Amino acid sequence: MPLVVVTTSPRVAPGVLSHQAWRTLSSGRVLTASADHPQLPYLAEAGIEVEVVTAPDHAALVRQAVDDTVVWLATEDEGFMRAVGHAALALDDPPVIEVVPGSYDLPGARVLDLVAVMDRLRTECPWDRKQTHASLVPYLIEEAYEVQHAVEQGTGLREELGDVLLQVAFHSRVADDFDIDDVADVIVGKLVRRHPHVFGDVSVESADEVNTNWEAIKATERAGKDLFDGVPMGQPALSLVAQLIRRAEAAGAPEGLAHAVGQGVARELFDLVRRAQEAGLDPEAELRGAALAYRARVEAWESR
Repeated sequence: MPLVVVTTSPRVAPGVLSHQAWRTLSSGRVLTASADHPQLPYLAEAGIEVEVVTAPDHAALVRQAVDDTVVWLATEDEGFMRAVGHAALALDDPPVIEVVPGSYDLPGARVLDLVAVMDRLRTECPWDRKQTHASLVPYLIEEAYEVQHAVEQGTGLREELGDVLLQVAFHSRVADDFDIDDVADVIVGKLVRRHPHVFGDVSVESADEVNTNWEAIKATERAGKDLFDGVPMGQPALSLVAQLIRRAEAAGAPEGLAHAVGQGVARELFDLVRRAQEAGLDPEAELRGAALAYRARVEAWESR
Protein backbone atom coordinates (compact mmCIF):
# COMPACT_ATOMS: atom_id res chain seq x y z
CA MET A 1 0.00 0.00 0.00
CA PRO A 2 1.25 3.53 -0.61
CA LEU A 3 1.70 6.69 1.36
CA VAL A 4 0.32 9.31 -1.00
CA VAL A 5 1.24 12.99 -0.53
CA VAL A 6 -1.22 15.38 -2.17
CA THR A 7 0.30 18.79 -2.88
CA THR A 8 -1.60 21.97 -3.70
CA SER A 9 -0.60 25.46 -4.76
CA PRO A 10 -1.57 28.40 -2.54
CA ARG A 11 -1.85 30.44 -5.75
CA VAL A 12 -4.75 28.38 -7.08
CA ALA A 13 -8.25 28.80 -5.69
CA PRO A 14 -8.88 26.13 -3.00
CA GLY A 15 -11.25 23.39 -4.08
CA VAL A 16 -9.91 23.43 -7.63
CA LEU A 17 -8.14 20.07 -7.63
CA SER A 18 -7.13 17.57 -10.27
CA HIS A 19 -9.29 14.51 -10.88
CA GLN A 20 -6.43 12.32 -9.65
CA ALA A 21 -6.25 14.31 -6.40
CA TRP A 22 -9.98 13.98 -5.71
CA ARG A 23 -9.79 10.25 -6.40
CA THR A 24 -6.76 9.89 -4.13
CA LEU A 25 -8.37 11.86 -1.30
CA SER A 26 -11.29 9.42 -1.42
CA SER A 27 -9.08 6.32 -1.33
CA GLY A 28 -7.95 6.07 2.28
CA ARG A 29 -7.24 7.76 5.58
CA VAL A 30 -6.52 11.45 5.00
CA LEU A 31 -4.35 13.49 7.35
CA THR A 32 -2.84 16.97 7.41
CA ALA A 33 -0.73 19.01 9.79
CA SER A 34 -2.69 22.27 9.47
CA ALA A 35 -6.14 22.95 10.92
CA ASP A 36 -6.20 26.04 8.68
CA HIS A 37 -5.43 24.24 5.42
CA PRO A 38 -7.48 26.10 2.76
CA GLN A 39 -8.67 22.83 1.21
CA LEU A 40 -10.41 21.56 4.37
CA PRO A 41 -13.81 23.26 3.89
CA TYR A 42 -14.05 21.94 0.34
CA LEU A 43 -13.09 18.42 1.33
CA ALA A 44 -15.65 18.53 4.16
CA GLU A 45 -18.29 19.68 1.67
CA ALA A 46 -17.41 16.69 -0.49
CA GLY A 47 -17.80 14.36 2.49
CA ILE A 48 -14.09 13.63 2.89
CA GLU A 49 -12.97 13.48 6.51
CA VAL A 50 -9.52 14.84 7.26
CA GLU A 51 -7.65 14.27 10.52
CA VAL A 52 -5.49 17.15 11.73
CA VAL A 53 -2.22 15.90 13.19
CA THR A 54 -0.11 18.86 14.25
CA ALA A 55 2.80 16.67 15.40
CA PRO A 56 2.78 13.66 13.06
CA ASP A 57 4.62 10.46 13.96
CA HIS A 58 6.37 9.92 10.64
CA ALA A 59 7.54 6.40 11.47
CA ALA A 60 4.01 5.36 12.47
CA LEU A 61 2.55 6.78 9.27
CA VAL A 62 5.07 4.88 7.18
CA ARG A 63 4.39 1.65 9.04
CA GLN A 64 0.64 2.07 8.55
CA ALA A 65 1.16 2.65 4.84
CA VAL A 66 2.70 -0.80 4.56
CA ASP A 67 -0.77 -2.32 5.02
CA ASP A 68 -3.21 0.54 4.26
CA THR A 69 -3.40 3.54 1.96
CA VAL A 70 -2.50 6.70 3.84
CA VAL A 71 -3.09 10.10 2.22
CA TRP A 72 -1.24 13.14 3.49
CA LEU A 73 -2.59 16.57 2.50
CA ALA A 74 0.61 18.55 2.36
CA THR A 75 1.32 22.06 3.55
CA GLU A 76 4.25 24.14 2.28
CA ASP A 77 6.57 22.43 4.79
CA GLU A 78 9.06 20.27 2.85
CA GLY A 79 10.25 18.70 6.10
CA PHE A 80 7.45 16.13 5.98
CA MET A 81 8.81 14.52 2.81
CA ARG A 82 12.33 14.29 4.24
CA ALA A 83 11.04 12.82 7.51
CA VAL A 84 8.88 10.10 5.94
CA GLY A 85 11.67 9.30 3.49
CA HIS A 86 14.10 8.66 6.35
CA ALA A 87 11.44 6.63 8.21
CA ALA A 88 10.79 4.47 5.12
CA LEU A 89 14.49 3.72 4.67
CA ALA A 90 14.54 2.29 8.18
CA LEU A 91 12.06 -0.46 7.22
CA ASP A 92 12.98 -3.76 5.63
CA ASP A 93 9.91 -3.58 3.37
CA PRO A 94 9.04 0.12 3.02
CA PRO A 95 5.81 1.30 1.37
CA VAL A 96 5.67 3.17 -1.91
CA ILE A 97 5.65 6.94 -1.39
CA GLU A 98 3.83 8.80 -4.15
CA VAL A 99 3.27 12.49 -4.79
CA VAL A 100 0.03 13.57 -6.46
CA PRO A 101 -0.21 17.22 -7.54
CA GLY A 102 -3.68 18.43 -6.65
CA SER A 103 -3.01 21.84 -8.16
CA TYR A 104 0.12 23.47 -9.48
CA ASP A 105 1.29 26.89 -10.52
CA LEU A 106 0.72 28.13 -14.03
CA PRO A 107 3.29 30.47 -15.62
CA GLY A 108 3.07 33.86 -13.93
CA ALA A 109 1.57 32.49 -10.72
CA ARG A 110 4.37 33.91 -8.57
CA VAL A 111 3.18 37.40 -9.53
CA LEU A 112 0.30 36.68 -7.14
CA ASP A 113 2.88 36.43 -4.36
CA LEU A 114 4.21 39.83 -5.34
CA VAL A 115 0.70 41.30 -5.20
CA ALA A 116 0.17 39.81 -1.74
CA VAL A 117 3.52 41.09 -0.45
CA MET A 118 2.83 44.54 -1.89
CA ASP A 119 -0.59 44.64 -0.24
CA ARG A 120 1.00 43.88 3.11
CA LEU A 121 3.81 46.40 2.70
CA ARG A 122 1.39 49.11 1.70
CA THR A 123 -0.62 48.40 4.84
CA GLU A 124 2.07 47.70 7.43
CA CYS A 125 5.26 49.52 6.35
CA PRO A 126 5.36 53.29 7.11
CA TRP A 127 7.73 54.00 4.22
CA ASP A 128 5.77 52.03 1.64
CA ARG A 129 2.51 53.48 2.93
CA LYS A 130 3.52 57.10 2.33
CA GLN A 131 4.79 56.68 -1.25
CA THR A 132 3.03 58.31 -4.22
CA HIS A 133 3.31 57.93 -7.98
CA ALA A 134 5.50 61.05 -8.04
CA SER A 135 7.84 59.85 -5.27
CA LEU A 136 8.31 56.49 -6.98
CA VAL A 137 9.18 57.81 -10.45
CA PRO A 138 12.94 58.25 -9.73
CA TYR A 139 13.17 54.62 -8.62
CA LEU A 140 11.46 53.39 -11.79
CA ILE A 141 13.84 55.38 -13.98
CA GLU A 142 16.84 54.17 -11.99
CA GLU A 143 15.73 50.54 -12.20
CA ALA A 144 15.21 50.82 -15.96
CA TYR A 145 18.78 52.04 -16.36
CA GLU A 146 20.00 49.18 -14.18
CA VAL A 147 18.27 46.73 -16.52
CA GLN A 148 20.13 48.32 -19.41
CA HIS A 149 23.40 48.00 -17.49
CA ALA A 150 22.69 44.32 -16.72
CA VAL A 151 22.08 43.62 -20.41
CA GLU A 152 25.35 45.30 -21.34
CA GLN A 153 27.26 43.44 -18.63
CA GLY A 154 25.60 40.12 -19.41
CA THR A 155 24.78 39.40 -15.77
CA GLY A 156 22.19 40.22 -13.12
CA LEU A 157 19.29 40.67 -15.51
CA ARG A 158 16.82 38.53 -13.57
CA GLU A 159 17.30 40.54 -10.38
CA GLU A 160 17.04 43.88 -12.17
CA LEU A 161 13.87 42.86 -14.00
CA GLY A 162 12.46 41.89 -10.62
CA ASP A 163 13.13 45.42 -9.39
CA VAL A 164 11.29 46.86 -12.40
CA LEU A 165 8.39 44.48 -11.79
CA LEU A 166 8.27 45.71 -8.19
CA GLN A 167 7.84 49.25 -9.45
CA VAL A 168 4.94 48.18 -11.68
CA ALA A 169 3.29 46.40 -8.76
CA PHE A 170 3.97 49.35 -6.44
CA HIS A 171 2.40 51.91 -8.78
CA SER A 172 -0.56 49.60 -9.34
CA ARG A 173 -1.08 49.31 -5.58
CA VAL A 174 -0.76 53.06 -4.99
CA ALA A 175 -3.40 53.85 -7.63
CA ASP A 176 -6.97 54.53 -6.55
CA ASP A 177 -8.71 53.92 -9.88
CA PHE A 178 -6.95 50.78 -11.18
CA ASP A 179 -5.01 47.75 -9.99
CA ILE A 180 -2.42 45.38 -11.44
CA ASP A 181 -5.12 43.34 -13.20
CA ASP A 182 -6.25 46.49 -15.03
CA VAL A 183 -2.64 47.19 -16.01
CA ALA A 184 -2.25 43.65 -17.36
CA ASP A 185 -5.60 43.89 -19.16
CA VAL A 186 -4.50 47.03 -21.01
CA ILE A 187 -1.22 45.56 -22.24
CA VAL A 188 -2.79 42.22 -23.17
CA GLY A 189 -5.40 44.04 -25.23
CA LYS A 190 -2.74 46.12 -26.93
CA LEU A 191 -0.54 43.12 -27.75
CA VAL A 192 -3.44 41.14 -29.18
CA ARG A 193 -4.65 44.12 -31.21
CA ARG A 194 -1.20 44.85 -32.62
CA HIS A 195 -0.44 41.23 -33.55
CA PRO A 196 -3.22 40.35 -35.98
CA HIS A 197 -0.83 37.89 -37.67
CA VAL A 198 -0.84 35.88 -34.44
CA PHE A 199 -4.32 36.46 -33.02
CA GLY A 200 -6.16 37.23 -36.25
CA ASP A 201 -6.18 36.26 -39.91
CA VAL A 202 -3.45 38.58 -41.20
CA SER A 203 -0.51 36.89 -42.95
CA VAL A 204 3.06 38.19 -42.79
CA GLU A 205 6.32 36.95 -44.26
CA SER A 206 8.93 38.90 -42.31
CA ALA A 207 9.70 40.94 -39.21
CA ASP A 208 9.64 44.07 -41.39
CA GLU A 209 6.01 43.37 -42.29
CA VAL A 210 5.21 42.91 -38.62
CA ASN A 211 6.76 46.29 -37.85
CA THR A 212 4.88 47.95 -40.71
CA ASN A 213 1.58 46.56 -39.47
CA TRP A 214 2.42 47.60 -35.91
CA GLU A 215 3.07 51.21 -36.95
CA ALA A 216 -0.10 51.30 -39.06
CA ILE A 217 -2.19 50.03 -36.14
CA LYS A 218 -0.57 52.57 -33.82
CA ALA A 219 -1.36 55.35 -36.30
CA THR A 220 -5.00 54.25 -36.39
CA GLU A 221 -5.12 54.27 -32.59
CA ARG A 222 -3.70 57.80 -32.52
CA ALA A 223 -6.22 59.11 -35.04
CA GLY A 224 -7.75 62.34 -33.78
CA LYS A 225 -5.04 62.83 -31.15
CA ASP A 226 -2.18 65.32 -31.09
CA LEU A 227 0.69 64.24 -33.34
CA PHE A 228 3.10 63.95 -30.43
CA ASP A 229 0.63 62.58 -27.92
CA GLY A 230 2.35 59.98 -25.74
CA VAL A 231 5.92 61.10 -26.52
CA PRO A 232 7.65 61.40 -23.11
CA MET A 233 9.34 64.79 -23.20
CA GLY A 234 11.44 63.96 -20.14
CA GLN A 235 13.46 61.23 -21.86
CA PRO A 236 17.14 61.75 -22.80
CA ALA A 237 17.47 64.37 -25.52
CA LEU A 238 18.95 62.08 -28.20
CA SER A 239 16.09 59.61 -27.81
CA LEU A 240 13.58 62.47 -27.69
CA VAL A 241 14.78 63.97 -30.96
CA ALA A 242 14.79 60.55 -32.63
CA GLN A 243 11.23 59.81 -31.51
CA LEU A 244 9.94 63.23 -32.56
CA ILE A 245 11.49 62.86 -36.02
CA ARG A 246 10.14 59.32 -36.34
CA ARG A 247 6.65 60.37 -35.33
CA ALA A 248 6.68 63.39 -37.64
CA GLU A 249 7.91 61.42 -40.65
CA ALA A 250 5.28 58.74 -40.07
CA ALA A 251 2.65 61.51 -40.21
CA GLY A 252 4.05 62.76 -43.54
CA ALA A 253 5.79 65.91 -42.29
CA PRO A 254 8.13 67.46 -44.89
CA GLU A 255 11.73 66.29 -44.49
CA GLY A 256 12.97 69.89 -44.64
CA LEU A 257 11.42 70.63 -41.24
CA ALA A 258 14.22 68.56 -39.66
CA HIS A 259 16.97 70.65 -41.25
CA ALA A 260 18.71 73.62 -39.61
CA VAL A 261 16.96 73.22 -36.26
CA GLY A 262 18.41 75.12 -33.30
CA GLN A 263 21.64 77.05 -32.98
CA GLY A 264 25.32 76.09 -32.77
CA VAL A 265 26.05 72.79 -31.08
CA ALA A 266 22.33 72.08 -30.67
CA ARG A 267 21.90 72.29 -34.44
CA GLU A 268 24.85 69.96 -35.00
CA LEU A 269 23.53 67.41 -32.50
CA PHE A 270 20.04 67.54 -33.98
CA ASP A 271 21.48 66.99 -37.46
CA LEU A 272 23.52 64.02 -36.21
CA VAL A 273 20.37 62.44 -34.79
CA ARG A 274 18.58 62.98 -38.09
CA ARG A 275 21.44 61.38 -40.01
CA ALA A 276 21.47 58.43 -37.63
CA GLN A 277 17.74 57.99 -38.19
CA GLU A 278 18.24 58.01 -41.95
CA ALA A 279 20.92 55.32 -41.55
CA GLY A 280 18.60 53.18 -39.45
CA LEU A 281 20.67 53.66 -36.30
CA ASP A 282 19.61 54.42 -32.72
CA PRO A 283 21.54 57.58 -31.83
CA GLU A 284 21.26 56.98 -28.08
CA ALA A 285 22.67 53.46 -28.44
CA GLU A 286 25.41 54.66 -30.80
CA LEU A 287 26.59 57.38 -28.45
CA ARG A 288 26.34 55.06 -25.46
CA GLY A 289 28.49 52.52 -27.28
CA ALA A 290 31.08 55.22 -27.92
CA ALA A 291 30.96 56.22 -24.24
CA LEU A 292 31.58 52.65 -23.13
CA ALA A 293 34.47 52.34 -25.57
CA TYR A 294 35.97 55.55 -24.21
CA ARG A 295 35.61 54.30 -20.64
CA ALA A 296 37.40 51.08 -21.55
CA ARG A 297 40.27 53.08 -23.10
CA VAL A 298 40.62 55.28 -20.04
CA GLU A 299 40.57 52.27 -17.69
CA ALA A 300 43.24 50.58 -19.83
CA TRP A 301 45.34 53.74 -19.73
CA GLU A 302 44.92 54.06 -15.96
CA SER A 303 45.99 50.46 -15.33
CA ARG A 304 49.30 50.82 -17.25
